[in-house]
Amino acid sequence: MQTRPAGYQWLKVHYGLPDHQLTHTSWLGSNNSIELTSGGKVEQVYGLRYAPAADTPLHHIEFALKYDDLNLDLLAIVSQRLEPVEVEAYIRKTPAGRYTRTIGFLYEWLTTRQLVIDKPVAANYVDVLDPRKYVIGTVVKNVKWKINDNLPGTPAWCPLVRLKGELARLLEVDISAEFRELKASYSEETFRRAAQYLYRKETRSSYAIEQETPSPDRMEKFIALLMQAGTRATEVVLEKPELVTLQNVIVDPRYAAADVRDFQNYVGESLPGFEERFHYICPPPDMVASLMNGLIAATAKTRAVPTQVRAAMVSFGFVFIHPFEDGNGRLHRFLIHQILVRDGLVPGGTIIPVSAHMLSNMQEYDRVLEKYSVPLMQRIRYTKKPNEELLVTNPGEVNSYFRYPDLTDQVVYLAGTIAQTLQRDIPQELDFLMRYDEARTALQQIVDMPDKKLGNMLLFLHQNKGVFPKRRREQFAELTDEEVEHMQAAYRTVYEMDTL
Repeated sequence: MQTRPAGYQWLKVHYGLPDHQLTHTSWLGSNNSIELTSGGKVEQVYGLRYAPAADTPLHHIEFALKYDDLNLDLLAIVSQRLEPVEVEAYIRKTPAGRYTRTIGFLYEWLTTRQLVIDKPVAANYVDVLDPRKYVIGTVVKNVKWKINDNLPGTPAWCPLVRLKGELARLLEVDISAEFRELKASYSEETFRRAAQYLYRKETRSSYAIEQETPSPDRMEKFIALLMQAGTRATEVVLEKPELVTLQNVIVDPRYAAADVRDFQNYVGESLPGFEERFHYICPPPDMVASLMNGLIAATAKTRAVPTQVRAAMVSFGFVFIHPFEDGNGRLHRFLIHQILVRDGLVPGGTIIPVSAHMLSNMQEYDRVLEKYSVPLMQRIRYTKKPNEELLVTNPGEVNSYFRYPDLTDQVVYLAGTIAQTLQRDIPQELDFLMRYDEARTALQQIVDMPDKKLGNMLLFLHQNKGVFPKRRREQFAELTDEEVEHMQAAYRTVYEMDTL
């Protein structure tokens, strides 16, 4: 069956933009069909009766608004290539039409150019985003176009999140109710001790993700930081003075920043032969301030968005902007806790250790970061200046990629991580703590050892899966073989291990 492109796919071909990624690709053919690719993208063929009236950019933009997923990144580039008089002439044909008004609104929103219309629009207000298909922000009414601007951001930075089936399912999980139920299943003392342990585990994990081991003082500072999460409004935390202070707390003092970066940075690795592999080229430095202002504005515009979604949008948005040389990843994960607590999903003084889950499932975490970085690396062009600093040579072609990210995959990932951590990881930690207390009591009844000795005995048994290691025998020379065997048996009984 012969097909020809339509909508965004037509615009890609027409303007020579082969590296732009689409989540929904449209074609025109004799028979309707739809296919989901292995990468999760939709390829759809529409019958010829759906064909635009003419093969012009504006006709295909209207087709795309009707049938494709909204792609602000591609629309921004196309809009910059359209003259206002072209858009005005197209709108003049059907000035009250839903899609022509949306075209006019988005053209002005994306380009800052103003269009001239003959007379005020006489029509009902319509939404930019269908709330059944997208995560929406607080509505701002645009009187000129009679448009409800429910985009979850501003022209400076605006993420899009599609309400895919998997995300809809994850949002049905009542995290607050599950947290309350979990807390009610254990004693207050057990939960308090578990929370203290989980703060430490989260701190170690957040550093370990970046293959770092913090010094004891930096460890304590980051724990204190996590305990303060949610005590101030997220928009305040994202302001530059606050962010700089946070960055200074969590990094080695030698790499403390005085401001957001004024240089081009990247995420990569050194290869043998002193070659470098670039995994992600960050936004050029002259974009950082406006992107951060946009992130703050989007944070304010999404106050009514489900907390898991908002936490992902803000935290992944932050790490992709990468405003500092060091500490971006840890701040990204701190922001998750900031929003979970501030928005009331997680009670203050407790924590869902998402970093620990990420560390245990690094391939999955890396994959969701690459969902954003890989398409960019296919489009961005760069060179090295004489001082070895990178220089992005096509900023105009990637500006909109940084400003209008599709964060659907990142939102689905974090919502799933939160649910799995709460439903599996935390109960396992609580059960382990209860069994630890029981094992401690059982061993004390065999021999009333000093606390340090008892702690080491439990540690060795845990590390060796219930078997006391022979190489440690000299450290417990005062114990008889029979006493050691009884302790080993008691430990295995408590943790429901097979007897030896």
